[in-house]
Parts: sequence; C-alpha cells; structure tokens
Amino acid sequence: MQEKILTGVVLDENFRITLVEVCRIFEVSAERVIELVDEGVIEAEGREPQQWRFDATAFERLRAALRLERDLGVNPAGAALALDLLEELRRLR
Repeated sequence: MQEKILTGVVLDENFRITLVEVCRIFEVSAERVIELVDEGVIEAEGREPQQWRFDATAFERLRAALRLERDLGVNPAGAALALDLLEELRRLR
C-alpha cells in the first residue's frame, strides 16, 4: 500500500499567501493563476503579480475553481459565475 502525506493550511483573517506559494500548493503555473485573477475568479492584493497576496477567500475560491475545472470542465468565466452564485446563495440563507 502506498503512503500519502497530507498537509493542511490554517486559514484565518490574517492569512496571506504569495503567488509563488499558491503555485506550489495547488501545483499550477503562475500564468494559470494570473488568468484566474484576470477572469475575476479570485482577487489579489497588490499591483503586480510579484507583489500579489491572496487571502483566505481567494484561497478557497481558487481551490473550488480548480476543482470545477478538473471535475466538470468548467472554464474560468464559468467558474467565476458559479462561485459568485454560490456566494450569493450562502448570503441569502
């Protein structure tokens, strides 16, 4: 049987993560993350990608967007729409 090591990230209101860290954690390219920011899937704090910081909300939205893409073949614009609608639904409840 193959062993797997699970790691986790604690998310709180002070959580901030760089573009490099996001790429490492999610195993995606910087270009992919930049595309998701450009499409409005996630928001980054900072002017340039080298200065970007992502908060817990962006982290969770990115995780969900990548799963939508992987599992359902949803494109970035569709992921942004789906995540916005889910967020609105949570707010209404």
